[in-house]
Amino acid sequence: MRLDKLLSHLGIASRSETKALVRGGRVLIAGERAKSPDAEVLPGAALALDGREIDARLERHLIMNKPAGVLTAAEDRRQKTVMDLLPPACAALGCMPVGRLDKDTTGLLLFTTDGVLAHRLIAPRSHVDKVYIARVDGALTAADVSAFAAGIVLRDFTALPAELEILSPDTGRLTVREGKYHQVKRMFAARGKPVTALERIAFGPLALDGSLAPGEYRELNAEEIAALYAAAGIEHE
Repeated sequence: MRLDKLLSHLGIASRSETKALVRGGRVLIAGERAKSPDAEVLPGAALALDGREIDARLERHLIMNKPAGVLTAAEDRRQKTVMDLLPPACAALGCMPVGRLDKDTTGLLLFTTDGVLAHRLIAPRSHVDKVYIARVDGALTAADVSAFAAGIVLRDFTALPAELEILSPDTGRLTVREGKYHQVKRMFAARGKPVTALERIAFGPLALDGSLAPGEYRELNAEEIAALYAAAGIEHE
């Protein structure tokens, strides 16, 4: 990829700004001063700007502990979004949330630059489990467990069978394979037990990282990335 195009994708400099950086001798490719903004940069080549290494990877996969009060959206003019919690380079690379969590829902949120992976992870036919801890207004019963297992009938669709485990009278662990708008809350509301707090603790093979405070994120490691692609049924080098 051309140097100016790469730096633009990374959100570091526009193509015109790259010309000035190159003229000033501020960009190094594999330890050598870049001679032209259209110089080809090979995958894995070491890049540096003003002596500082540039992370030139175009593929990114992140996990965040989403806090309450933040929208899961690419942007919003009036409210803070999860993208505001990430470096600008993430948006520039198209590293977007996988599915969504409601504004007041907390917990595990994935981000990826791979649109095919994101689609497969949230498609019901992929059977990738999402696990939530839900606190409700009311007492959960064995009848609720059976109803979730049968598939909760909602106004516009019938939810796929889900596994509800009662942890305490007002708290349950729910495993679902789909994630339609407000689905988990609607399922509990259909049973007359509105959700008062909701946290996602697992997505496919990944569990919420307990070391991440609300609003913090980290890159996935190679093993986690491989596990996600395997769960989605996609080959990945």
